[in-house]
Amino acid sequence: MWLSRCGSVLLHRVEDMTALAKQSAIAKQPAARRRLLLASDRGDRSRDLAGILARVADVEVVPTAELPDAPSKQLSGIVVDINLRSADSVQQIRRKLLAGAYKPVPRLFVLADELHHGSMQAWALGATDTIARPFDARDILLRIQAAFPDPDEDTEAASAEALNKGVSAAHAVLVKMFERLPAGRALSFDDIKQAEGHILKAIKKSSLREWLAAVGRHHNESYRLCLFATGFSVAFAQHLGMREEDQRRLTRAALLYDVGKAYVDVAVLDNYDNLAGDQLAAFREHPRLGFNALVAQGSFPRETLDVVLHHHELLDGSGYPDGLHGDQISDIVRITTVVDIYASMVAKRAGHEPLTRARAFARMESLGDKIDQRLLQAFRPVAFGS
Repeated sequence: MWLSRCGSVLLHRVEDMTALAKQSAIAKQPAARRRLLLASDRGDRSRDLAGILARVADVEVVPTAELPDAPSKQLSGIVVDINLRSADSVQQIRRKLLAGAYKPVPRLFVLADELHHGSMQAWALGATDTIARPFDARDILLRIQAAFPDPDEDTEAASAEALNKGVSAAHAVLVKMFERLPAGRALSFDDIKQAEGHILKAIKKSSLREWLAAVGRHHNESYRLCLFATGFSVAFAQHLGMREEDQRRLTRAALLYDVGKAYVDVAVLDNYDNLAGDQLAAFREHPRLGFNALVAQGSFPRETLDVVLHHHELLDGSGYPDGLHGDQISDIVRITTVVDIYASMVAKRAGHEPLTRARAFARMESLGDKIDQRLLQAFRPVAFGS
């Protein structure tokens, strides 16, 4: 599976403290600290990591074999630093973390490397997020703040605020894409990067269902479809256990892939399901139009441009605009294509009755080798769980 190979992960900061916490700070009352359990099978009991965690939390370090059968009520989360290639270590953790008592407890796993096996093993054990050696202390502290709730935080209010900020951030990007970019006003890669953290946090702290409900009321169809696709992409990335940077890469792709529609006549877009002849040809120009527009901006990475240009390519070579096939189509494009097709089927559009999840998924299965059926089946829990 496509995973990032290098670079430190940038994580958006957690939401501001709630009114109660702010009042406490004003009154100079000591704030409650997170309580973390660090489960380690390392000979040094993960001394380096424990020292970093101690800056923002009270940390109890326990050997893997001594992990309590049930967490304390005050526990904010668990950090697991074990050899994910050791069947014994994994089994000791699995029996307890997947039991009912630990189910609601957030958990952060340490990866010895960024290989697919370790990431998937961590995800199978319920990872909230992952970090990797060598440690970046600042990055870890930001991850802790994001992954584990503050003791003073009103989680329901924080969830609603995160959702509102995420939708607003995505909307702001789409306004620049569909309204300002065609008028000659710049859209930069930084504009996208500023939004992606809010979007990731919105779906992590609330849910895909709440995201879809919020964006489903948007009056603009092009916006609505992009917002649907963004939600499905982020939820899919989180379901697959992708590292934070890969989640961000997929978020950027989902936000931008349909930018070319900003250069297509609205009458053509509104008649999407009945296009033929010149109108169909005009519509099929949107990937290249979007690609050219972003290239002219000069700041977008190659893989993002690849998604914008090729999200309508199909594995059997019958797609457009370049008729790519098989291995010529990258993983990130394949994922975006699956999400785009599904979102277009279940989203409400003029002249189109949204399909049920089951009918939409069945239609995609019937596409056979046109799309990556392996990815489609991996997407099933996201499609039916939203």
